[in-house]
Amino acid sequence: MLEKNSFDVLIVGAGFAGMYALHRLRSLGFSARVVEAGSDLGGTWYWNRYPGARCDVHSLEYSYQFSVSLQQQWSWTEKYAAQAEILAYANHVAKQFDLRKDMQFSTRVKTMCFDEEIDTWIISTDSGEEFRSRFCIMATGCLSKPNFPDIKGLEDFKACLLHTAIWPKHEIDFSNKRVGIIGTGSSAIQAIPLIAEMAKSLTIFQRTASFSIPACNGLLDKSYEQEIKSRYPEFRKENSQRYAALNNNPNSVSAVETATDARNSVYEDRWQRGGLPFLASFNDLATNVEANNTAVEFIHKKIQEIVQDPDVAQRLCPHTVLGCKRLCVDTNYYQTYNRDNVQLVDLNSTAIECVTESGIKTSGAEYELDYLVLATGFDAMTGALLDIDIRGVDQLRLREKWRNGPHNYLGLSINGFPNLFMITGPGSPSVLANMIVAIEQHVDWVADCLNYMRKNTLTRIQATVVAEQNWVDRVNRIAAKTLFPTGCNSWYVGANIPGKTRVFMPYLGYPNYVDYCESVATNNYKGFGLS
Repeated sequence: MLEKNSFDVLIVGAGFAGMYALHRLRSLGFSARVVEAGSDLGGTWYWNRYPGARCDVHSLEYSYQFSVSLQQQWSWTEKYAAQAEILAYANHVAKQFDLRKDMQFSTRVKTMCFDEEIDTWIISTDSGEEFRSRFCIMATGCLSKPNFPDIKGLEDFKACLLHTAIWPKHEIDFSNKRVGIIGTGSSAIQAIPLIAEMAKSLTIFQRTASFSIPACNGLLDKSYEQEIKSRYPEFRKENSQRYAALNNNPNSVSAVETATDARNSVYEDRWQRGGLPFLASFNDLATNVEANNTAVEFIHKKIQEIVQDPDVAQRLCPHTVLGCKRLCVDTNYYQTYNRDNVQLVDLNSTAIECVTESGIKTSGAEYELDYLVLATGFDAMTGALLDIDIRGVDQLRLREKWRNGPHNYLGLSINGFPNLFMITGPGSPSVLANMIVAIEQHVDWVADCLNYMRKNTLTRIQATVVAEQNWVDRVNRIAAKTLFPTGCNSWYVGANIPGKTRVFMPYLGYPNYVDYCESVATNNYKGFGLS
């Protein structure tokens, strides 16, 4: 009989990863508990409630596939689901599989220490509560720790300060208000058009322009939905064999070997269809600078056609490699700059000197604001994990282990930290794949591993030093074949966080990754030490 607060597996995080991990492990007979810092489940879709928040993956793909009945019974209303609908879906899943009974909310994990004598993790929370668990699964999310910019006087702002990553639950009324927003990444690009429709004035402070493709969103075509549902298993299998596990209709033709008119015709078709599939317009956009430049030039022309002020259009044109930062997907983003109440401030020309009690002071002007919105993103991939004081063998701290980058094996396991697993961690496809597909693959692999250990009476597992180093080398070697690691300063390499080691963190290529994981398991978990 297990003691109170003692479990086979403790799962940290109640987003889609934590939810599925709980369901899968319970089905195998493991005692499991989810602890979540938020007051409810949903992860990313619980916290990110800003205006315009929605998924950039088609709804029929951004959903669980572990349950045939769940896939058939749930119907999405839009091609790209909005935050509220995705959260409703998460709650539907929780109710259907009775997940809440094994979840604990408003519980933030502060410390985790591995007890080597009993092969058990001791977990402490912000309320002083203690858990004991043989295994821990970190479902803390890739984009879950907000990044607050280091701007002088930010704490002095007397009006309303907001961050897109921790948006209030109540509706914010921007009517007749002067609003400033710092950042032009994905969250800002979704929020800006809607805030501009409400606000008296909207001043956008941009450091680096982002590439954005129109979503061409709309109500989900019901005949298309039925067609997909009639062959969901085949549809999912086809997607799993694609580079990012997405139905992006990849083109096997080279951009540089295609005539200009024909090439632009392909780009135009992709632009009109909308979304992330634009990156799959040609097969050499990620590896050939000349090819990538053709896509960049096409998007620049589109921006210049849409934005009426030539100077503003020029400042909105990114001068980086397409794809080295997360490609954004928008609804009327560039069109918003034609509004009389919208102003773009280029921080490369006029830097922010400080935030004042009533607004922002730059080197060129002062801006009085009623609301200041920080759309400054996240400490991605590692931030949420390093927020917890995690100590492994010989009290080794994860912060120290990862001082020069997040070394691990498969993006799942870390040498020196036995019985600890990450879901979509650094070194896995994670943010460069369909996240829910990647989550299910990771959880299934971990669940099968724990079942294997139980059958063989094993109590400890961790990556070996050699396997970990070989994996880090593999991730870097694959990334080096592309333009992404050096194409720009992105959160993929931690460049948005001062002092963070620059390492390209995602693994490129979902099918190849899955094959490698399966070979590891088939070969009795090669690269792991089990005892």
